[in-house]
Amino acid sequence: MSAEESERSRLPFEPSKKRQKPLKAQKTPTKSNPPEKSASQQPPYTKEEMAIPPVVSQRMIRRVAIFCGVPTALGITTLVVSYLLATQAHIQLAPIAVLLVNMGLFGLGVVGITYGVLSASWDEERAGGLLGLSELTTNWGRMVEVWRETQQKNG
Repeated sequence: MSAEESERSRLPFEPSKKRQKPLKAQKTPTKSNPPEKSASQQPPYTKEEMAIPPVVSQRMIRRVAIFCGVPTALGITTLVVSYLLATQAHIQLAPIAVLLVNMGLFGLGVVGITYGVLSASWDEERAGGLLGLSELTTNWGRMVEVWRETQQKNG
């Protein structure tokens, strides 16, 4: 992978280069001096370097609230409406129909969580589209690439 491809495929808020690991100390601990944490035990990035920027985080939260909240609210509403229809209007709906509609709407709510995060633009300067389809394909590709790299390292 060339440097240009690597730069293009990294996340917008990901550190641009990996830190060099410091050399391990060759000292052997004595009984009077407790061993200090070696530099190699420190994480390669600080929390600030690994954190999602607030702009991107808020964008993800808004999208999750919409794509998860709307189907979940509709699922709750169908429960209330089916109850009111049965008790007030004496219209009996098939229980399996109510169950399947609710399972479908709550399932869409669960899928909406993932879609909300993946359809948000992970670039701080760019808000992205209304539905986020181009962002979804970009972010999905990044996830798959990381999964493959992880499998190659562990495999």
